[in-house]
Amino acid sequence: MTLIIGWVLLFGSVIGGFILAGGHIAVLIQPIEYLMIIGAGTAAFIGSNSGKTMKATLKGFGMAFKGSKYNKALYMETLALLYHIFTRARKEGLMSIEEDIEDPSNSALFQEAPSVLADHHAVEFITDYMRLMVSSTLDVHQIDNLMDIDIDTHHQEASLPGGNIAKIADGLPAFGIVAAVLGVVHTMESVAEPPAVLGGLIAAALVGTFLGILISYGIVGPVAANLEHKVNDSTKYYQSIKAAMIAFMNGYPPQVSAEFGRKVLFSSDRPGFQELEEFLKQKK
Repeated sequence: MTLIIGWVLLFGSVIGGFILAGGHIAVLIQPIEYLMIIGAGTAAFIGSNSGKTMKATLKGFGMAFKGSKYNKALYMETLALLYHIFTRARKEGLMSIEEDIEDPSNSALFQEAPSVLADHHAVEFITDYMRLMVSSTLDVHQIDNLMDIDIDTHHQEASLPGGNIAKIADGLPAFGIVAAVLGVVHTMESVAEPPAVLGGLIAAALVGTFLGILISYGIVGPVAANLEHKVNDSTKYYQSIKAAMIAFMNGYPPQVSAEFGRKVLFSSDRPGFQELEEFLKQKK
């Protein structure tokens, strides 16, 4: 929604200012310029990416229009889930949570956290490391290092769509110049035409530069930035889960372990200490 609001303000400011200055909006309608700029950008995108990467990037465009799912409600639900897993494991032993981590969809603990259960990546992350905690001989430092590798891989993979879209945005001004230069070439070969015709050709050429810059910094660039923020939120979310789990493995009580996870979160969406404590009491 914020992306659409930004685009509305963008076109309102730029096109509105052009009209208020006495410009005629019809001169901006240059289908050939659009064809050259967008076509060249699309061709460069296809030529520089694999089918898998293109599919992920196109999916990323769709994600940019959705609001971020990483908010205070999800964080509290996740920390509460971890708290209850830790509490059961502490009271009844690690083997008591084996059924929960092997079949989370039928686990009463996970069913109390529907937003987490709906995210298969988050469920996989939690269950994989709880499984290692239950059944492996790895110590806390080895699991800590493995989590860092896992989160880094997730971050790199999740960053691909935004990075590719940013590269498209970077190339569009240059393609706008290409379109403008070709427009100038066409104008120069038409010098025998009347001044009114030449003026139209020059205007069309300049529109190419305008469109390349506007589409780059006003339309495509914000999509890449929007996705980058979502990726950072996602990474911070997994770092929070990691902090809580490592704290529990180091012997801290469930409440303190949840506090480790809470402290990792960005302050803008981080639940307060009392707020989380009251939420945990309600979930007991």
